[in-house]
Order: sequence, then C-alpha cells, then structure tokens
Amino acid sequence: MPHDNPSPAEAASAAAPRFAAAQETKRQRTRLIIRAAGMLPVLLLLCIGFHLLSDGRFFTGQNLGIVLQQAAVNTVLAAGMTFVILTGGIDLAAMAGLIVSKFPDLGPLWLPAAVLTGLVIGVINGALIALLRLPPFIVTLGSLTAVRGLARLLGADTTVFNPSIPYAFIGNGSLTLLPGVVSIPWLSVIALLVILGSWLVLRRTVLGVHIYAVGGNESAARLAGIKVWAVLIFVYGVSGLLAGLGGAMQAARLYAANGLQLGQSYELDAITAVILGGTSFVGGIGSIWGTLVGALIIAVLSNGLILTGVSDVWQYVIKGLVIIGAVALDRYRLQGSART
Repeated sequence: MPHDNPSPAEAASAAAPRFAAAQETKRQRTRLIIRAAGMLPVLLLLCIGFHLLSDGRFFTGQNLGIVLQQAAVNTVLAAGMTFVILTGGIDLAAMAGLIVSKFPDLGPLWLPAAVLTGLVIGVINGALIALLRLPPFIVTLGSLTAVRGLARLLGADTTVFNPSIPYAFIGNGSLTLLPGVVSIPWLSVIALLVILGSWLVLRRTVLGVHIYAVGGNESAARLAGIKVWAVLIFVYGVSGLLAGLGGAMQAARLYAANGLQLGQSYELDAITAVILGGTSFVGGIGSIWGTLVGALIIAVLSNGLILTGVSDVWQYVIKGLVIIGAVALDRYRLQGSART
C-alpha cells in the first residue's frame, strides 16, 4: 500500500542536492568576500606588526602623517599605471614630471607645465604603441631613459633647490578638518581626489567599459567597434599626466628636483602597488581601490623597515622580493579565476 511519508533514505537523497547548492553558494560568497577584501588584511597586519616591532612608534600621529605623505606620490603614479595595466600594457616613464619640475623657479607656471609635460610624453608613448604597434615595455623604457637623461641635462646633473617654490603648501601643508585635532596632508588629499576621479572614469563611464574590454580581449573589442587606438592613447596620456603630477608633488614636498635620484625606482613601486591591489598583468581585471591599498602597503613597508632599523641595502632586497611576490600573486589569482 503506497504511503506519503518518504523513508529516511529517500529524504536524505532528496535533501542532498539542496545541501550541495547551499554549500556552493556559501563558497561563492566566501570567494566574493576574499576578493573584495583583497590585500586589506595584509595592510592591517603589516601596520600592527610594525607597531609592535617599533615599540609603539608606528601608530603615532606624526608617523601616520609621514606614511600618508609617502604613499601619496606613489598612489598618483599607480593610479595612472592602473589605467595602462588594465589594457594589458605597461608604463615605465614615471620620470616625466621632472623635466619641468627641474625649474621650480619659473613661478606659478611650473606646476601646470610639469603636468602638461607628462601628458605630452604619455600621449606620444600611446601613439607609438597604438598606431605603430611597438611593444609597450620597449617604448616606455626608452622614454624613461630619455626623460631621465634630459632631466639631468637640463639641471646640469645637479640638484635644483628652491626654498620659496610656488605651491609648496601641497607638498608640506595640511588640510585642517578639526582645528588642533584632525588634519590631512594636502598630498593625501590630491591622491584621494585622483583615486576618486579614476574610479568615476573606470566604473561610471562608457570609456571605462572600453578600457576593461580592450584589456580583456583587444581583438574582440576591435570587432565590437571600440576604437582601441584611441583607448590606448588615452590610458598612456592619463599615465603620463599623473606621472607629471606625481613629479610636481615630490618637488613641492622636497623643495627640489634631481634628475638622477629623484624618481629612482618609482615606476617599480607603482607597478607593484597596482599588482598587489589586484590588477592583473594580462589586463581586463582590476580595481582602483585595490591600487590604493597596494600603494599604502608599499608606504607602510618602507616606513616600517626604517622604524625597525633595517638597513637601506636590505630594504632593497625586501622590496625586490615583494615585487616577485606580487607577480606570483597575480599568477595565482589568474589560476584561481580559471578554476572558478
């Protein structure tokens, strides 16, 4: 005689698919949380670790202000680098702004001129890459070498000092939010505005969609009617413009410019920040907020190593290992995406 109540075995068999689906949903939610958090947990752990190792000197108002200042220039450079790497390219010409910032006594014109110089160099790089199909690495490496040489030539291979440099407040001043309580370095304000502007372009405009599309599959983007050449010129132009702004910010901070040492390895710090932040070398994957976290990690690492008394030589060794680790992390993320 048939009965409506299933046996325990039948009930278990019927519940198995629902249980598996619930587990898969839970795993997907966990993966989304991990991806959203990105390298933020690493940043927090570094801050806590350096605070303990430096006898409580890391989490002081003065030191945190220094960290924010150190992160600001790299954040601006890395924001421009994010645009380029999202398209699957690379830009090493982080020295662009030094050509004009070598002459900080030109009055108020030196700051816009530095930014404009970076923009022009970036557009030229983009045109060579997009129209002549030259390799991005070779083009930007050539630009980096030429710009560095030109900066040294224009400054007679010396450091140019100007204690009364215009716009010096952006390099060493602060925006007061609460008098005597809370203030933010102007360098950090500029960096945050750059990040917000970059986010708006990448996530809230058609151009941003095109940038991701070109990085994801350039051929498919071209077949879809996207003007790939225009996108590439734009991203290299933005990278150059922000490199010029970064050079000007550093000159305002130091009251000086130097074509030999100032900007040394900045391009590598910017690339590392971008990759640590989750943007993939192959293009089409990345977040500007992740780049900000990556830049903060680089600044915290540099500051923490100094606080804990690590020698300059070992700082280079550790930073080099971080760069290698960033590339390895990028490869791991790509493999994880392929599996899921």
